[in-house]
Amino acid sequence: MAASVPPRSKIDPKHTWNAESVFRSPKAWEEALASVLIDVSELKQFAGRLADGPDTLLRCLKAVEDLQKRAYHLFVYASFASSVDTADQQAAAMNGRAQGMVGQVFAAVSFLKPELLAVGRATLDEWMRARSDLARYRHYVDDLFRKQKHVRSAEVEELLGMLADPFSGPSTTASVMANADFAFPPAVDSEGRKTSVTQGNYYTIILGHRDRAIRRSAFDGYMGRYLEYKNTLASNLTTSIKANVLAARARRHESSLHAALFEHNIPPEVFHSLISTFRRNLPVWHRYFEIRRRALKQRDIGYYDMWAPLGRSPGKKIPFEQAVQIICDALSPMGKDYVETIRRGCLEQRWVDIYPNQGKQAGAFSSGAQGTHPFVMMSYTGELESLSTLAHELGHSMHSYLTWKHQPVVYADYSMFVAEVASNFHQAMVRAHLLGAEASRDLQIGVIEEAMSNFFRYFFQMPTLARFELETHQRVEAGQSLTADSMIDLMADLFTEAFGPGVRIDRRRVGMVWSTFAHLFIDYYVFQYATGISGAHALSGRILRKEPGAVEDYLGFLRAGSSDYPLEVLRRAGVDLATAKPVEETFSIMEGYIDRLEKLLFG
Repeated sequence: MAASVPPRSKIDPKHTWNAESVFRSPKAWEEALASVLIDVSELKQFAGRLADGPDTLLRCLKAVEDLQKRAYHLFVYASFASSVDTADQQAAAMNGRAQGMVGQVFAAVSFLKPELLAVGRATLDEWMRARSDLARYRHYVDDLFRKQKHVRSAEVEELLGMLADPFSGPSTTASVMANADFAFPPAVDSEGRKTSVTQGNYYTIILGHRDRAIRRSAFDGYMGRYLEYKNTLASNLTTSIKANVLAARARRHESSLHAALFEHNIPPEVFHSLISTFRRNLPVWHRYFEIRRRALKQRDIGYYDMWAPLGRSPGKKIPFEQAVQIICDALSPMGKDYVETIRRGCLEQRWVDIYPNQGKQAGAFSSGAQGTHPFVMMSYTGELESLSTLAHELGHSMHSYLTWKHQPVVYADYSMFVAEVASNFHQAMVRAHLLGAEASRDLQIGVIEEAMSNFFRYFFQMPTLARFELETHQRVEAGQSLTADSMIDLMADLFTEAFGPGVRIDRRRVGMVWSTFAHLFIDYYVFQYATGISGAHALSGRILRKEPGAVEDYLGFLRAGSSDYPLEVLRRAGVDLATAKPVEETFSIMEGYIDRLEKLLFG
């Protein structure tokens, strides 16, 4: 009989995210939405008046920030509700309306940047020197004038703001297809027993199974479903890429890559350096794949063998409460306040939507806005991988928590480039804690397997997807067409090179892997996982070595938000991601894991 995943209605509310802390009810959300939509039109009173003086400008900025903060609360509530149950039609409708509302807000504030540029740098500098309440916007103004040549007229800016909603359509469609509409065939083990396959359990339960037959069955069925809809999925992603290219051209950027990285003052060379360093170190990965093959005692291995357990189980499943304690213990060098904030968030304030349920979106994420909790959505199943995922997402949440606590609204976010540093930092600290002197052989193998699974995702798949992303964007920019088959062939070629000769590739299914990564709908996001994991290991290394000032430097990074450019914030914390050094150092750390694993497995 197939194992079952409970419907959302059967999940104990104490294990769900604290939705009522954002809005008491859907009715309260509706009232707040109506209020925001009314106030959107009131922003027009400031259009054409910012040159009147610093008082008018300050009132405008405060009105914009207030409206954006309320809009983000509405969006968080709707999008989170839809994510934990994608089959919930009310939540889906709310999410669609929230996206439309955000688009209206973006359009309503579109006059701001062109008018500030028209006021002029000298005048704004004078106003900021005279008014301390305006001085907090200095980095915002500096950044605005850096971007000046790419800011268009008020009319064009308004149009680009209005396009935010329709441009999100392909991503939404792909998510609904994968998470609400797709039904996967059950996986069959070597004895003919069936296990249901869902987005929530595919990786954690099926691909981590010891029985190779069920792994292959799960992989074939799961990817087979995506292949059935290859043309629709390819059309969705192609439309998203075309939207990216259109936006880059509308703002007169050299390319979509330049546009995506320019936003946070990151030179394109950072992207290319990551890719070249990754390719140069592919032999490290090939060695690991060979160790996997030997440990699994197979003539060859495939994509679905990358998560197969190599040693005996490191122990019983870890209850959620125990996982929280392990994470807190591992992060004790960060100080009592840091640890107690995590403990309260997980065990009292319901930051985390914990367990799998039918219709729950695949994967995990941290989401929230200034004034809400930094919520986490995941499907906790008790394995080391789930513990690590929880630690990862809590890294994002603590980054948000400390940014929101220490920064004004204008700087209360942070770029994707730094986001993955905080999340991977937590995982590095937890692994170091678990690999302590008293760790058993089985636990050591389990922790290293979890680490390598994480490296496989962030330091192998993501750089390979980044190469795919760059090539598909360049083809569209050159006026070439993208089809499902051309995208499958490209992905298969890239993975064939990356895996090397020791891994057997099912070209159609492995070539379709791009369609399972929603990250590709966020322009040039995937490469930042690899730079992020590199920064995380450099910074955690400083703390584990007890370098003077390392903890405070790291906390300063978390508190900074977007008050400075990401490369500068990280440099102050102790790592320079504009160089290849952190990436090379992280490959060395990974080699250390591989060395240790080889000794543990083969003596």
